[in-house]
Amino acid sequence: MPNLCNSGQSSFLSRRDMLRGAGMGLGALALADLMGGGASASTVANPARAKPTRTAPKAKSIIWLFQEGGPSAFDLFDPKPMLTRRAGQQLPGVDPFFGSPGPLMKSPYKFAQYGESGAWVSDVMPEITACVDDIAFIKSMHCESNSHAPAMYQMNTGYARPGFPSAGAWVTYGLGSENTDLPGFVVLPKQVGSKGGALNWGAGFLPSAFQGTTFRGGGQPILNLRRPADLSDAQQRAQLDLALRLNQQHLEAHPAERDLEARIASFELAYRMQFEAARAVDLSEETTATKQMYGMEEEPTRDYGQKLLLARRLVERGVRFVQAYPADHWDAHDNLRKNHDELARMTDKPVAALLKDLKQRGLLETTLVVWGGEFGRLPVSQKGVGRDHNPYGFLVWMAGGGVLGGTSVGETDDFGYHVAQHPVSVPDLHATVLHLMGIQHERLTYHHSGRNFRLTDVSGEVITPILA
Repeated sequence: MPNLCNSGQSSFLSRRDMLRGAGMGLGALALADLMGGGASASTVANPARAKPTRTAPKAKSIIWLFQEGGPSAFDLFDPKPMLTRRAGQQLPGVDPFFGSPGPLMKSPYKFAQYGESGAWVSDVMPEITACVDDIAFIKSMHCESNSHAPAMYQMNTGYARPGFPSAGAWVTYGLGSENTDLPGFVVLPKQVGSKGGALNWGAGFLPSAFQGTTFRGGGQPILNLRRPADLSDAQQRAQLDLALRLNQQHLEAHPAERDLEARIASFELAYRMQFEAARAVDLSEETTATKQMYGMEEEPTRDYGQKLLLARRLVERGVRFVQAYPADHWDAHDNLRKNHDELARMTDKPVAALLKDLKQRGLLETTLVVWGGEFGRLPVSQKGVGRDHNPYGFLVWMAGGGVLGGTSVGETDDFGYHVAQHPVSVPDLHATVLHLMGIQHERLTYHHSGRNFRLTDVSGEVITPILA
């Protein structure tokens, strides 16, 4: 590690030296390496180096619209006429998560085709119909678990067990952030926790600086971020300078405590965020028309509309990865129609507004939008009018950031139960996301416990049919 203290009579750091030594910290090395700068591991606080990319990035940022609970593809975007024709009949070999499966259940929704692409959308999603020519539908996703938390872990981290870095952590580890006054990875969570909690956006064994930072709406996006009223800026700066000096001395004496570097960087980021984060979440700067487009001035779209408008403001400011969760989940065990009606009303308008807003601002070309949950639903009934979990065939869609809009890849069988054509695994999805960000997924690795880990583990193929 370099000596970050000034030479000469005084051993205290100047503000400029301190910011250069620790504030830029963890994202700087990876970004310099990827851009061909050849930064040395001894010049910044990052304990590991990301591997250089060999592809030209199409996207600069990602907005991942995680639809927790498992939305039903054949009730939203992938109609199955056979469900209508065979409704009420038994489907042999169904593997439910809860109890005994009922007979096949037809969709309660009507479908029509939209756009030049002729994409199918159900009548419960009227706003998104105007955006289908910007969307690539992946209709043949599959995952390993039919339980929420493990499936969410896999969709977020590539592994169906806790403790691994999330996709947002991997991306910010590899590319850093374009705005050093904001976190590279921001999460807009549910008020009531998601299944699996913060491990879904954690850093795992990567340095903790790369974990997702949760933001709230309003004037204080992070609790206790503001400086106390009785503490001046100069006093706070002096406290941080002293803490940095002591931490650096401790680190030099105990070099194995690598995570201390992340804590040093987090103190500096919090200092810089006091102004920048509050401004980013200040939606009063937006026009009334924009707020209305996102549904911010009505229920039930207010919460998700605010989150997605904030997501747009964050990527505008250089945040690399934003993940936004609706206030409720698509887990339709008891009554599919009631559940999906409510979730569609909550999310359809804000999601369509986000795509339109990004496009009209020229941001959709450089922002990758991903929509999808941890699995889908079974074609058979549960409790009469509900649907159980289905990991064997479900849908995710992507838009912007190098995606070929108006396309579709893969199919499930006639009942929407199993993948029938062009299976797409979670590593394939992650490989594609990294590819669009200019990262070769095999080369973005981190050495841990005696082996090199990566987001896609030992597999993953880019989904080339959806690339522009």
